[in-house]
Formats: sequence, C-alpha cells, structure tokens
Amino acid sequence: MSKGLWRRSRYVLIVLALCALAGSLVGGNARPAAASGITPHFVRTCGAVPVGEMRCFALRRTTGVVAHVAAGVNAAVAVSGYGPSDLDSAYNVPTTLGSGKTVAIVDAYNDPNAASDLSTYRSNFGLPACTTANGCFKQVNQNGATSPLPANNAGWSSEIMLDLEMVSAICPNCHILLVEASSPTTANLGTAVNTAVAQGAVAVSNSYGGSESSNETIYDNSYYKHAGVAIVASSGDSGYTREYPAASPWVTAVGGTKLTQASNSRGWTEAVWSTSSTEGAGSGCSAYESKPSFQTDTGCTRRTIADVSAVADPATGVAVYDSYGSGGWTVFGGTSVASPIIGAMYALANSPAPTAFPNSYPYANPGALYDVTTGHTATCSPAYLCTGEVGYDGPTGLGTPNGAAAFGPASTGSSDFSVSVNPTNVSVAAGSNATATVSTAVTSGSSESVALSASGVPSGVTASFNPSTVNSGSSSTLTFTASASATAGTYSVTITGTGSTGSHTATLTLSVTTSGGTCSAGQKISNPGFESGTTGWSSTAGVIGQNGPYEPAHSGTWDAWLDGYGTTHTDTVSHSITIPSGCTNYTLSFWLHIDTSETTTTTAYDKLTVSLGGTTLATYSNLNHASGYVQHSFNVSGYAGQTVTLTFKGVEDSSLQTSFVVDDTALSVS
Repeated sequence: MSKGLWRRSRYVLIVLALCALAGSLVGGNARPAAASGITPHFVRTCGAVPVGEMRCFALRRTTGVVAHVAAGVNAAVAVSGYGPSDLDSAYNVPTTLGSGKTVAIVDAYNDPNAASDLSTYRSNFGLPACTTANGCFKQVNQNGATSPLPANNAGWSSEIMLDLEMVSAICPNCHILLVEASSPTTANLGTAVNTAVAQGAVAVSNSYGGSESSNETIYDNSYYKHAGVAIVASSGDSGYTREYPAASPWVTAVGGTKLTQASNSRGWTEAVWSTSSTEGAGSGCSAYESKPSFQTDTGCTRRTIADVSAVADPATGVAVYDSYGSGGWTVFGGTSVASPIIGAMYALANSPAPTAFPNSYPYANPGALYDVTTGHTATCSPAYLCTGEVGYDGPTGLGTPNGAAAFGPASTGSSDFSVSVNPTNVSVAAGSNATATVSTAVTSGSSESVALSASGVPSGVTASFNPSTVNSGSSSTLTFTASASATAGTYSVTITGTGSTGSHTATLTLSVTTSGGTCSAGQKISNPGFESGTTGWSSTAGVIGQNGPYEPAHSGTWDAWLDGYGTTHTDTVSHSITIPSGCTNYTLSFWLHIDTSETTTTTAYDKLTVSLGGTTLATYSNLNHASGYVQHSFNVSGYAGQTVTLTFKGVEDSSLQTSFVVDDTALSVS
C-alpha cells in the first residue's frame, strides 16, 4: 500500500477519535463552583472532576474566620494570613540557601497574571525580585515551550499563585519554573512533571490529586519516578481519604497541620488539621502501591500516606496575592499550601545523590522534624492513620520541618558547591557590553569562598565578575565588554569557580555581532510555507509535498509531512538561516499538526524534535495529537548575528503511525 493511502486510513480514524474526545472536554475551562459539604467559610477553587482527571486542592477563605495578620508586609497593604517571616520562623527556614536551584510548580491551565502577581507578593514582603527578565521565573506549557500557554482558568490560577508564593516564602533565592498542563488529566499533568525534571528542577511540587486507580503503578514509572529529584504531592483535603499521586511510593506525600503562635520556646504549636469530617489532612493506606522499604509502620501492608506535613488550616491560612482567580489579596489553606513549602525545603537541603529518591531522607533523619502529636481527622483503626501521635502518624507523617536537614542527605563533613550561569546564550555587539548571572550553590557541608574566572573569551572581548569572589550560595554578575574591533563569531566560554574543595565549571555560548548593530528587519526563512517545494530546504525523501487531502496544508497547498509510516522511521527537514544583529525582537514560529494511531495516554512512542543551531527548542510526541494545527513560537534573540540551522526531526517507532505536519514557518525580526 502506498504511503499516502496508508496514512489516509489512519488519519480518518484519528479524526473520528479526536472528535469524540473533544465532546468530552466541553466546558473544561469554566470557573469551578464550590463543592458541597465544605464549611461555608472556605471554598475549593477547583470543582469536582470526572474519573481520570485531577483536582487542585486550594481552599480559599471567604468570611467568618479571623485570620492572623501577616508579619513583615508592606505597611500600606492590609494582608491577613501568615506571611514569609511567619513561616520562616515556624519552620526554622535557612532562607539564605537555595541560590542556583530551581523549584518547579506543576498545575493545569494558565494564569495570565502569574508573573505580575508573583512580583506583587514578593515586593510587598520585601523578597528579591523574581522575574523572567532576571532569569528567576519561567512559565512554560507542558512541553516546555513559552508559547502557546494553555487556556486561562480562574480556579487553577488561584492554585498557581498559592504555589508560586509559598516557594517564594520558603526559598527566596530559588529560581521558580511554572509548568502548565493543557488540562488536568493524569497524562498531561504527568507530562508536565517530566518537563519540569528535564528543565533542571531539583524539586517538583504537585498540589493536586485524584482517586486511586489500578493504572497508577504505570503512571508512577511514566511520570513520578525520578531519581535525584524530589517529587512532592499534597495528600488531599478530604480527611481520611487516599489521593494519587500522593500515594506513589516515589513521591513525598505532604499532609497538613493547624499552625498556631505560642509562648513556648519554639514560638509555635501544631496539631493535625481538621475542619470537619470531610475536610482535613488526607491520609490512609494505598490500595495498589507497594510499601517503600523506609516505611516501617504496621497498620498498612502497602504504602502509607503521608510522609511529612506543613501548615494547611485555612482558618488561619497564608497570605496570597491572586488577582485573576480571587481579585487580589486573600487567605488560602489546604494541603496545597503544604506541598510547595516542602518542595522548597528540599531545595534548601543538601543535594541528593543522583540515584537516590529524596522521599526517603526524612525517614533517615526524623529528629530534624517537629513531631505533631495532637488532633485527629476521623475515627479509624489503627488510630494513628487519622490521629496525631508520637512518632509517625497518617495525617502529618513524621512531622513538620525544623530546618532543612531532614530533606537531604546528611553532610559528610566536607563542603562542596556547584556553579551555574543564566542565560546560557549571550549576544554582545562590538562596541557594547552584555551580562549574565553566575550562581553558586552549597551542595554539601557549609559555604566556602569561591573565586570566579572565565576562559575561552575571544580576542577583543573582556570578561569581568562583580564580585570576583563569592561565598558559595551567592551570585555574581558577569559582564562581557566587546571592543569596536571585536571579531564577529560564536564562542564557547567556560566559567570556573575555584574553592578550597576544588573547582567546578559551567559553560555558555557567546555570540559577538558586528559593530553598529543595524537591524535588518523582516522574515528570514526563504520559502517558509514550502510553496516552492524543496527550495531552501534539505529533507528526507517524500517529506515536502502537496499532501492534501490526507494531510492538508495550514495555508496554500504544500507542507512538510514527517513520519506517518507505522514502522521504525526517521524524517528530517532543515533550513539554514542568517539572523541579523541589532534588532529588538527575534521570534521563531511554525504551525504543527499531529495525528496518531497510538491509543496510549501515557507513553511518548513517536517524537518530533525542533532544534536551532544544534540546541533543542522543544520536543513533541503522539501525546500532543490534536485535530488541527497549533502555532508554536520561541524567542531566539540569543542567536542574533549568527547563521544557524533550523531542524525538524521526526522519529517513529516500530508500530502504529504518528504524523508530524509542519507548515508556515517564520523567523521574524524587528
């Protein structure tokens, strides 16, 4: 059978399947209603969901409860709920650590005000700025691209702001990565977790959950089992009830407490959080997951929930700025508060061994936790599964943080550090300068003095650090200054940090562009829609063509159709592009349609990789199939003044076709 006929039969089946799927998703972005059975003073921001989807656990306080007034806030702003200084005091947080580490937040849908609301929260509490401009904050879709982001959703946006701001409160020096899933299915949220890990997060917080299912052990291996990375999940807000992914034995399940100021030596007391029989810290015995070796309680033959805990009671709650979902300053509770707090604590701890699963660390050092011994959510047997007791119990696990020591390996007695640089692509025009931030982080032991240097800097360019020596855990500004006679080109620069324990390095790509930087605006890809056939493009046979009606073009009649054979196959299509310097905006875009005969919702069998200049911009798979074209856009300003190759590479496995169809490419500068 010919390639076109073979594909056509699959295409028809996929279209029918997608139409059926689309019908089931209608109304998914509507503002959720409050769930029944919740105390009227609090509302769930995410409504009930069908089987197979996840629900966020954020609880917003409405009326009738007097909340604590946040300490340390801008005096001109009236804010209730606990603020960063309250949480740092309660949990003995080492806030000076965490520099150079990234904590990821995974949620569904999009908050269009996430960046601005985060800035409002941090500025009003006197925390350092965390923005896209300074490289601290990044907001991407589940595939790691900054565009397009998912549909806006008011309920999930409240969850997003709660999560971002709790990480800020606990680890103000951490970078924050927000990964937004297209919808709250296990597959989409799990894909977002994988993206967070791939983009370098040391901890990934998940403030959502759903009912356990017999498929969850498959989901564990596909999404939540990541050695060397702390995957953290809320235990839920429904009391003595199990939730997934908190039930996974590879995840740190986080329960909830009622946190109250006190006159004792700590200054605080905690009890199991429970508002009613249907609202409180989640706990219980998993129905499907094996018990991890480090859990020794005897009341569950399988995995026991939870591992550790933090503040969750919305009656006092935490202060959150959420303009899109809540209209401004408000108070939130639920184990949605606790999960990002614990995720940030992992970033403050000693770095895990690459092969270790960090949810085991609290069990190795329970003495570094505050034991919660009072309160209960229900009456159950054995009682510890829903009652606070000395030592381990279900609602609060081993307890709450007392510093960060419980969330990483014990110090070996020797110090060590790491070096990172952001951004990793820097462009400087002859006669001007450009900067990057070099960050160091303590990976074991204590902080030490680190001297910074750069090698590989081309003639005509100087590199300077301010300061040139830092204590590990701090950052320095690296400035490249190019003389008017500097030679244009692309260079690999190595940044070296040298301390008493040895040296560590990081690399960046430095692009030197011609003097003057006159912008030659316009669209720089010749034959962007393939209407002139293969002109300007290199490709494997049969990729570029007039492929309708089986794979119609986005516009015109020509497109590039990669894969779709249903056998082991690789297709490529590439184009060399000269990108001018001196411009302000550099945007690469293309339209992509994916259809597939794969029926899995969990495994990426067939993949399309998009790269520019040898650097991967994004990867798509059969899991991203859609009924029509989707436009993807990327900021490629780091390639100004260079000639680079844009490449689309499709790799198909041994059975069931996936077609990747590309059209209407553009690299626009202005």
